[in-house]
Order: sequence, then structure tokens, then C-alpha cells
Amino acid sequence: MLKGGIMLEVLRLNVHYGDFQALHNISLKIKHGSIVSIIGSNGAGKTTLLNTILGFNKPTSGIVAFQGEKINAMPTHKIVEQGLTMSPEGSKVFQKMTVKENLLMGAYLPKARKDKEETLELVYDMFPILREKAEQSATYLSGGQRQMLAIGRAIMSKPKLLFCDEISLGLAPVIIKDIYQTIKRISQQGLTIVLVEQDVKRSLRYSDYSYVMLKGQIVLEGNSAELVETEVKDAYFGVNKYAKY
Repeated sequence: MLKGGIMLEVLRLNVHYGDFQALHNISLKIKHGSIVSIIGSNGAGKTTLLNTILGFNKPTSGIVAFQGEKINAMPTHKIVEQGLTMSPEGSKVFQKMTVKENLLMGAYLPKARKDKEETLELVYDMFPILREKAEQSATYLSGGQRQMLAIGRAIMSKPKLLFCDEISLGLAPVIIKDIYQTIKRISQQGLTIVLVEQDVKRSLRYSDYSYVMLKGQIVLEGNSAELVETEVKDAYFGVNKYAKY
């Protein structure tokens, strides 16, 4: 796929939990090779959207298409085989395993398994601390190191599109800066990245395009460099014209 072509498209997506409508007519496009931010507070619907794209939730209506193929009827493991993966919120790792064992767990797909040593070296180059602690139990990693490990494990599957869910949550600013700079370098190597975040300023700074969610809707979108931070924050908090519900 050519850089700049549409890799992922969501069209008029609606999701219900029983009688509660969690997502309202969501549409978005993710271009190949870009970094896209999906910004919103807790309860905005970001996680529901992410889980629906990855097949954990089934939409009431609408379409999720990856590289032109409809995927919203596929089970999650088939979606992952297509090339989508996620670094989950909360730096979730296998704490009883070593750092290296955690990383190798990410290379379970046949296409990833055959290149696992090469990809492992790539991850170690991105996050040198993981090489240093490769034989240590993940239990003893700091919060920032666990986040690096979670991202590295996702990269081990050799994805085409990586979702990073709340990667700055609970981390010190200096660690967040390092992780975001590494995310930028990963993108420059051709990986398409979606940042699902609450951090408005950092999301706008490091992404190419941004969507702002409020109460299950996209209420603002645009090129990140052109969006005004105050307007994004107004949308984020549902100020004035953005408070539809």
C-alpha cells in the first residue's frame, strides 16, 4: 500500500450495550504511514471504539474496513492476522515471565515467528533498557519500562497498524517524552500508529491527524498542526456547542 492511502476506514459505526448506545455514527479514516490521535476523557467512548475495531465488541451497525476488506465480522485473532495489534492500557505484561519471554510471546503469528530474532533486535534498538533487562522478570520493571515492554511485544507481531491505548497513563513526564519520541521513530520506519489518549497537548504535538471524542461521538477532527489546543480542550470537555447530549 502506498504511503498516504487509506489503511483503516470506519463508516457510520454504532455500538450498543443493551439499551445503552455507546457509539453514535462514528466515521474516521487512518492513512497508511500516519500517526493519528483519538482524544477524549474517560467515558468518551475511545476504548469501546478500539475494542470494536479489534473485534472484541460487535457493532449494531456500520462498517470497519482494513485495506479495503470488511473486518467487523471477523474474530479478533483473524483481525490480528490481518496486521492490526494493540499495546494495551495499563502497561499489561506477563509479570512471571522474563522481559525476553514477554517479547517472544508477541511473535506467535507464523509470519512473525520466522523473523522473531531480527524483530527482537529491532525492539532492543528502540528500547535499549529492554536488552539490558532481557533475562530479568517483568515483575521488577518500572511503570515506564513495562510500557516499553508492552509496545515492544506488540511490535514483535510485525503489525501494519499499531493501536497504543493510554501509553502516558500514570507515567512521569520525562518517561512519557521518551516513549513518544520512540513512537515517532517507529512511525518513520513505516508503521501506522493510532494513539488513544487523554493527553491533548502531547497528542497534537506527535500526531498528523486528530479526532476528539465526546459521549460516544466524534465532535472535532482535523490536521493536528492546524487544530487549536483551546478548541480541542473545549470539545474534550463538552463546552458550549460540543455538548450535544
